[in-house]
Amino acid sequence: MEFTIECEPRQSGVNPRKLRRMGKLPAVLYGHEGTESVSLSLPLAIAERMLTAVEVNNTLITVKVPELSLDCQSLLRDVQTHPWKSSLYHLSFFAIAGQDSVTVTVPLNFVGEPIGVKQDNGSLDLVLTSLELQCEPQSIPESIDIDISGFNIGDAIHVNELSLPKGVTSAGEGNRVVASVLAPAGATVTDDETEEGSEEAAGEPASDEASAE
Repeated sequence: MEFTIECEPRQSGVNPRKLRRMGKLPAVLYGHEGTESVSLSLPLAIAERMLTAVEVNNTLITVKVPELSLDCQSLLRDVQTHPWKSSLYHLSFFAIAGQDSVTVTVPLNFVGEPIGVKQDNGSLDLVLTSLELQCEPQSIPESIDIDISGFNIGDAIHVNELSLPKGVTSAGEGNRVVASVLAPAGATVTDDETEEGSEEAAGEPASDEASAE
């Protein structure tokens, strides 16, 4: 999915608070043509609508600034909100033109209900709900599906066991646990374990005190 927004250049001397009173939101674009940054602003209403349709560090966003003849693809890297009002404060974009690969954050979509949960009253422990991936800008997956329907109690899946699209790799450690199925709290010992324990007890030699008797 892609999204397009139109911005305008923001003069360095303009007070961001004044912009917000005018219904505009300060923003910055990093990485365009090797420059440090381009200061921008956009209508607050457009920013709010954009945030209902895109994911931070995931969705390709075309940033257009007609006054600067700027038209480039980017990722939304950061969304700042007011400390206690929860209103939008600032947006940061990162231009990806000329980048061979980008690091993105992709949500994980868990499919199915584990056998260990459905039949054995276990619980599903989701250690990760999103994952940092590296891929070409045009190959950013919207999500990664993980089928957990066959998981029994004690089963787990790690990052390096995930099925990723071609050309997409994990940006982190492969041995991290993604999800596992835990035994129910206070679970009693199973019949097999009880029998095994009884057999071990039966096979143990008598104590010295018992032998003496």
